[in-house]
Amino acid sequence: MPETLRIEIRNFKKEDRAQVRSIARDTALMGKPASIFFEGPELVSDALTAYFTDYEPESCFVACVQGELAGYLTGAKSKAVSEKVFMRNIAPGLLLKIFKSGVLLKGKNIVFIFKCLLEMIRGSFVTADFNRQYPATLHINIKEAFRGKGIGSGLIATYLDYLKKEKVCGVHLATMSDKGADFFFKYGFKLLYKGKRSYFKHILHQDVPLYIFGKKLTED
Repeated sequence: MPETLRIEIRNFKKEDRAQVRSIARDTALMGKPASIFFEGPELVSDALTAYFTDYEPESCFVACVQGELAGYLTGAKSKAVSEKVFMRNIAPGLLLKIFKSGVLLKGKNIVFIFKCLLEMIRGSFVTADFNRQYPATLHINIKEAFRGKGIGSGLIATYLDYLKKEKVCGVHLATMSDKGADFFFKYGFKLLYKGKRSYFKHILHQDVPLYIFGKKLTED
């Protein structure tokens, strides 16, 4: 790979959808493939990207390097709205696909779903609601070969400029990566919550941290 890269940050196009879905499932577990914990690539891609690419594509951006799509940022101006649309329009179809595809019969998937249910029963998924002060949200993922090249910086800067133009007052996000946490600290995000998650412990042999960061984009 050449040392000087030609990086282009641009708006998401419908032709990018398949590549964004592919990167999402290939980076789903702290940069590693979703296949480590769940068998069902199309279901994973639907869960991670369908709202953003199909219902709010104007808030999504991609990074191309030498003409290759190297990473993306999917965003929503209102996380609360995105969650309502997901539950109403996407979740029912996902459930139908889950039952029809037979993924519930796969051992890896059974274990993961069981671990998630345990976490839910323990109340670990319950956190404070940050939607009022920080309504927008984002997800950012980059192919492994292109990390550390400044692509994430370009994507986040472009997205924050977009939100400011849209007069969105703030944005928040979650990450389970210490490197991700360092990245968002660097861009002036404030740590709003720190906890841990256990549903990957059977794979990683340890709990993983959960960080929620927020950044205000307008003056009080």
